[in-house]
Amino acid sequence: MHIEAGVVHGAKMVLSYGTAAVSFSVAAKMAYENIKDAGVLPFAVKTIISTILVFMFFEVLPHHPIGVSEVHLILGSTLFLIFGAGAAAFGLALGLLIQGLFFAQFDLPQYGINVTTLLMPLFAMSYVAAKIIPKATPYKDIKYATALKLSLMYQGGIVTWVAFWALYGQGFGAENISAVFSFGAAYMSVVILEPVIDIAVLAGAKTLNSLKSSSFVEPRLFNSAK
Repeated sequence: MHIEAGVVHGAKMVLSYGTAAVSFSVAAKMAYENIKDAGVLPFAVKTIISTILVFMFFEVLPHHPIGVSEVHLILGSTLFLIFGAGAAAFGLALGLLIQGLFFAQFDLPQYGINVTTLLMPLFAMSYVAAKIIPKATPYKDIKYATALKLSLMYQGGIVTWVAFWALYGQGFGAENISAVFSFGAAYMSVVILEPVIDIAVLAGAKTLNSLKSSSFVEPRLFNSAK
């Protein structure tokens, strides 16, 4: 989902600064609410673990340039279900920043674009999760169909934002539209795999009863909503 350098340039980059600012504002609000409920240390631990995992998703797992961007296996729904939206958001943002600082400096000018592309779908998925997962259902008990809906929301959001940036930056020429469709078709294949990983991770969580009262995972992982 890394927008290639030059796809958006010049004065058009100003929009990415605004969307990134909004993204960080929403993430900060979520972080504040989590810290208020569980404390600073648990939030920091969840964020650090999320950051490490995100960095591994970017650098260790396979990733291929296709069309206007790259196809990554970014397990946004998995991070959300295990660590909560606030820690997942900061983990995504920090993991992306670390990758840019140390391994892909050419991506740094597009940081606002890329962080928006990662975080906005996460926020949308968090909203949808609150609507489709019954309050009495802990995340560990969700079914594949629900995990698939969350993955579709997150990965579909990423594809939508990438398409927006590409069309905003390069217009509606046939070549650009073809590149957008190529990326979208390839990226949505991730939707097939991500729910399987979610269910496998949640199944593993069921065996870790010691985490049931832990503040270092998302409370909804083992408990019903308040």
